[in-house]
Amino acid sequence: MTLSLAPAHFRGDPVSVARALLGGTLVRVLEGGERLTGRIVEVEAYDCPRDPACTAGRFHAARSAEMAIPPGTWLFWTAHGHPLLQVACRPEGVSASVLIRALQPLEGLGHMLSFRPVTRERDLTNGPAKLVYALGLNPARISGRPVNAPELHLLPPPAPLPDEEVEVTARVGSREGRTLPWRFTVRGNPWVSPAAPSMDLARPVSEK
Repeated sequence: MTLSLAPAHFRGDPVSVARALLGGTLVRVLEGGERLTGRIVEVEAYDCPRDPACTAGRFHAARSAEMAIPPGTWLFWTAHGHPLLQVACRPEGVSASVLIRALQPLEGLGHMLSFRPVTRERDLTNGPAKLVYALGLNPARISGRPVNAPELHLLPPPAPLPDEEVEVTARVGSREGRTLPWRFTVRGNPWVSPAAPSMDLARPVSEK
């Protein structure tokens, strides 16, 4: 039986943690014991001591302080009114995290569709807010819980994904730090979010 990742696993550099988490499994256990699981196919890293996306402006500085919690703790970032699932990294007091951006559903598809009805199954969990709703997550109950909590935990990949199976890009929706290569996706996976990396959006049309 594969053991869930312990909080200590997340004490390191969130960029390395994010890359290693790709291909792992997010496990949601409902109160009745039903399991909703998905393969992690897209992640982003945020490392505020060296990340303009965290430190620019009063708003970002205040929000990044929310990440300065013990490593391996679940937290939610709200974007455009929607909750996004993250896990804190680095030692307590340092603002850093990994954002889980997309899942490939494995178990509990019927429950996911009841939480978030969609026309195309591919649209069910191919975005960070989408997966939160599809798993029926309540941020008020999950925030502050350890990453190996029974109701929501992470399993490591069966084996590290080789570099040729991983695509590295800039993050999505970042004005500051838009060139940082801190987004990792499973190359060619149809469940990766359709959003364009910020660096692509910044390029002149003639260069695209």
